[in-house]
Amino acid sequence: MPQTDAAVVALARDGDSEAFRALVERHSRAVFRLAHRMTGSPQDAEDVVQETFLKAYKQLSRFESRANFGTWLHRIAVNCSIDLIRSRPHREAAHDTADLDQFGTDDHAQAGQASPERLMLSTEVQDRVTAAMSSLSPMERAAFVLRHFEGQSIDEIGRALSLKTNATKHSIFRAVKKMRIALEPLVSGK
Repeated sequence: MPQTDAAVVALARDGDSEAFRALVERHSRAVFRLAHRMTGSPQDAEDVVQETFLKAYKQLSRFESRANFGTWLHRIAVNCSIDLIRSRPHREAAHDTADLDQFGTDDHAQAGQASPERLMLSTEVQDRVTAAMSSLSPMERAAFVLRHFEGQSIDEIGRALSLKTNATKHSIFRAVKKMRIALEPLVSGK
């Protein structure tokens, strides 16, 4: 029977390197997925994962065992992603087609059967989504990704980003508004 995160964290705090390795294995895929969606780059996401677990290891003594380790780690990953985005404002995000599934494009199984017109539209959608995501501020991008890709509640997003409820809602609202404006020509057919 697998141990709870709290039990594994307690072992890791006592110096058990295998316990921390278990935490990394348990949570690294979710952290990578979040980081990739926020940064738009697999290479940047790998950097964020490494930085997240390094910070978590250094701050393990500060983790409160009554809290959820996954949520705490998620917050560190969001902050590392935001830091990386802020440090590289000149780089554009390169979101892959997996992100576009949220916007109704073909899935990978149908891609081989798509007409040239459909493939061209899919490329245009991908380019527009990439441009729209890169136009968001780091806070808007984080709020948007957490809400629309990760499916988190307003309260969870607020805790992860250290925002009050109204500020969280406002960040999501601004992000959605910018995304709608950027993607509106595709919807209206212009």
